[in-house]
Amino acid sequence: MERVAREAADDLALSPGATRAEGAGDRARPELPDRFRTCFERDLDRIQHSRPFRRLAGKCQVFIAPDDDHLRTRLTHAIEVAQVAASIAKGAGLNLALTTAAALGHDCGHGPAGHASEEALSPFVPGGYHHAVYGADVVLAPLNLCRETLDAVRNHSWNRPAPATPEGEVVAWADRIAYVCHDVEDAIDAGIVSSTDLPGEVVEVVGTSRSRQLGAFIHALLDTVLDTGTVALRQPEADALDALRAFNYERIYLRPEAREQARRVIRLLASLTEWFVANPRAAGQGDATTMPGSDEAVAAAVRYVSGMTDRFALALAVEHLGWDRAALPGGV
Repeated sequence: MERVAREAADDLALSPGATRAEGAGDRARPELPDRFRTCFERDLDRIQHSRPFRRLAGKCQVFIAPDDDHLRTRLTHAIEVAQVAASIAKGAGLNLALTTAAALGHDCGHGPAGHASEEALSPFVPGGYHHAVYGADVVLAPLNLCRETLDAVRNHSWNRPAPATPEGEVVAWADRIAYVCHDVEDAIDAGIVSSTDLPGEVVEVVGTSRSRQLGAFIHALLDTVLDTGTVALRQPEADALDALRAFNYERIYLRPEAREQARRVIRLLASLTEWFVANPRAAGQGDATTMPGSDEAVAAAVRYVSGMTDRFALALAVEHLGWDRAALPGGV
């Protein structure tokens, strides 16, 4: 079935508030529409084939360059977010291609070594470095994605304005649901916490296993959407999600070992960025006219360092900064 016929069929099948695909889509640089793919399907293809998406395989979710291959990376996190978001979008009658594209692309702006990279890179970016904003406005900009896809990426974080589409709201919820559930599972596998440590208000409502927790949160969100027309999470599941997230922060993200890891990451990435600002033509950054220390050199350094995988950043710290390998941030 060609695109025009599929768009007409989708218009009848989707819920009234769902985002409709139209022609080539609303893009910064106008394009001709594809014969077979909708505009959001093209976005999905572009993200999946992009280097920023592939590099997520080498960027950590919580644990830097772990020895355990089963611990999540940013890539596996993005895939799990897409799975959760797709389950919600299908049940709520929303645009599946838009939801999946935004979910897979939502963390493409993350630097190496987790959220600590945002603090490391913020001094070099006017207004600070925010992975969601940088991902939409810089990292994914060359793909010329649709306005709705970029908005969902830019505003998936809860400290950002609400997304403009219900699909974007689904991605924001799916991100929180996925990372809260799988980060505690990884921490259990790493021996940092035990399932018996989980708060009672979490266990009573959504259980202790990731599969049961995901199922409970997804069903609760879908029930809320179908009952109220709003993308939200009913109580008591909303309270359970908040309690599990608070547990993760206390016992996983902000434990002393994690704080020390973040401190070393921030120093390493800030120093590495400064080195590339002073050496703008290293590794192909900048061009022959880029002056060391210039605004152009700073922007090029941030683009380069933020795109690095964990292992590549650690290796360059040894090569360019003379770091002792024993002093590099560790996995757990």
